[in-house]
Amino acid sequence: MTRKILTVLSEYGYWGEELVGPLTRFDERGYDVTFMTPRGGRPHALPPSLDAGFLDPPLGRSVVSPEVAKTARDLDGSTRLDHPENLSSWIPERPYASDAGYLRSLEAYNRAVGDDLAERIAEYDALLLVGGSGPIVDLANNGRVHDLILSFLHSGKVIGAECYGVACLAFARDWESRQSMIWNKHVTGHCKEYDYKDGTGFLTTDFNMGPPPYPLEYILRDATGPEGRYHGNFGKEISVVVDYPFVTGRSTADSFRTGEKLIEVLEHDLRRYGW
Repeated sequence: MTRKILTVLSEYGYWGEELVGPLTRFDERGYDVTFMTPRGGRPHALPPSLDAGFLDPPLGRSVVSPEVAKTARDLDGSTRLDHPENLSSWIPERPYASDAGYLRSLEAYNRAVGDDLAERIAEYDALLLVGGSGPIVDLANNGRVHDLILSFLHSGKVIGAECYGVACLAFARDWESRQSMIWNKHVTGHCKEYDYKDGTGFLTTDFNMGPPPYPLEYILRDATGPEGRYHGNFGKEISVVVDYPFVTGRSTADSFRTGEKLIEVLEHDLRRYGW
């Protein structure tokens, strides 16, 4: 049976290898991959992620191999990422409590993120949130993304996330309890030592944010609670953590392994890895 993966990408730039890595592994297994962006715009790779000569400041070396750079450029220049699914057409925005007709609007919203969304995602086996700096802008605090993640969780499906895409898991919360969905879970994600001091950039804008607007490591440490844990694994080449149903990858170098472990979860019921 062919597995189907819904893959969510930022419209402000994804990191090439963080898509190419899992996608390569999915393609090898014959998986059917559907791409989605917050508003249906065509996603593009961040330019440094296509350049094998780019020197990553925190690591002091290139993090893009010539082979991966070529594969990422070929994918980014192909038609495969054209016409992604539009998340905003799947899920309405949650109404403000101050809106006129709030009660009826809330009922319609709850219906859309309940049975309607569960029916939409029924054909998919897993969700993957691709990293890069772009997710900081339009995925991390996107209510529709949170609703999509929660629907996959409530439907008992596998959820993968890489790098700054892991922030979405920390911020996807039950509306009443405000508790993170990764409470008491083990995850990895972009560690503090990997953060830029300057030069955090995004596509479609010339704005240089300087350092990232939030240290993801701190957020994940708080969001995982007393019985969970954030694993930065700084000093180790690879950091991928499986705490079912979550598969998380720290950064660029972990992308292929993230895809491999997601496949092991789907095909071999892997429940724990990396901690």
